Amino acid sequence: MKRYFSFPTLLLILCSTLNMQAQSSDTSRVVPDAIFSRLLLGGYGEACYTRNFFSGNPFRYMRPESYKDDPSHGRFDLPHTVFFVGYEFGNGWRMNSEIEFEHGGAESAIEVEAEEGGEYEQEIERGGEVVLEQFWIEKTFNKALNIRAGHIIVPVGLTNGNHLPTQFFTVYRPEGENTIFPCTWHETGISLWGRISDWRYEIMLLPGLDSDLFGRDRWIGKASASPYEFRIANKYAGLLRVDNYSVSGLRMGISAYYGESFANSIMPSYADKYKNVNGAVSIGAFDFEYNAHHWIARGYFDYGHLEDSQILSIYNRNLPKQSISPRTNIASDALAAGIEAGFDILSKTAKHNTQKLYLFGRYEYYDSMFKTAKDIQKEEWCGRQRIVGGINYFPLNDVVIKAEYSAGLLKSPYNNENSVSIGIAYAGFFTK
Repeated sequence: MKRYFSFPTLLLILCSTLNMQAQSSDTSRVVPDAIFSRLLLGGYGEACYTRNFFSGNPFRYMRPESYKDDPSHGRFDLPHTVFFVGYEFGNGWRMNSEIEFEHGGAESAIEVEAEEGGEYEQEIERGGEVVLEQFWIEKTFNKALNIRAGHIIVPVGLTNGNHLPTQFFTVYRPEGENTIFPCTWHETGISLWGRISDWRYEIMLLPGLDSDLFGRDRWIGKASASPYEFRIANKYAGLLRVDNYSVSGLRMGISAYYGESFANSIMPSYADKYKNVNGAVSIGAFDFEYNAHHWIARGYFDYGHLEDSQILSIYNRNLPKQSISPRTNIASDALAAGIEAGFDILSKTAKHNTQKLYLFGRYEYYDSMFKTAKDIQKEEWCGRQRIVGGINYFPLNDVVIKAEYSAGLLKSPYNNENSVSIGIAYAGFFTK
């Protein structure tokens, strides 16, 4: 009978094997100590429960008046479970990798698609059984100059660079950026980064997005995933990010992305009428984080623009039904903005050195169809406000228990989408 082991079990077996081999060798105190001093193991994970006080029917945006009195519904979820392994080779060379299980399993699921009138479909969100979120090799020359190549996080906005569950107050990742952008956004490419005094910079070259995957309710949110065993790179993109740390406890950052997206698919069209269509995506973002005096505050403002959105909308709507495209209209502009702040109410007690309890509030607004081209219908339900209040309890630095009430405010005639969520999460290293 075949036996299958989980990733963390395999790591334990590997470590035990190395230890036993070391104990049976005359050099047992040299080789294993050198290995384990360079090996970094860690990860993060979330377990959540939500009660949604609105209809879960996929037609609720088409006929909102018919579903305003529907009963609430609840969901358990494991949004992200991630294990990472890093290793210092020496002489400035290092490797890091992250393997992620989303929603407790491989990225294949049966979904009821609201955009397709409630049709059941099996969706393959990314080729492979699990997500390789990061795998890169890096060479450090000095503090100001590092080169990283491989599968890398694309740090556009706040959440992509700060996506661990201990880096935001809400039970789930901030909804605005998690809607209009890929999140966590990761691509195979090359990065040049470093820090000079109070400034950190990063420059990236990466493949462009696939405009076939753009849609009305997520804008470019699904476009970095590839259902194939490779990433199509007919078009390319660039990113620049700069962060400043001049003020104690405060980090402020700006990020800019530009890349073409049309004909970056498995079966692109080269018809003459599309020869001047590039589907260029431009994104500008500002974000900050303040952590001092028992306060944590974070915020972001993101704005994105898509060229040729009307042509791409028509093109996508005419793709075959069996294509991977949502086949919906696409906005020319999308927007997301949010701010959250929390105060540690245990800061004046004897427990402050070992525990923290943040009382927090959050506000955000986002719209995946903020502006549309001529003759493209704007779907008002794609824009909404979200007001959240809750607590984060840290019994340890690496463990957090979260609870929140969220009010999702939609424009009339659409029904508000309120919910209560609780969750427990960890983020940290198993080795130091």
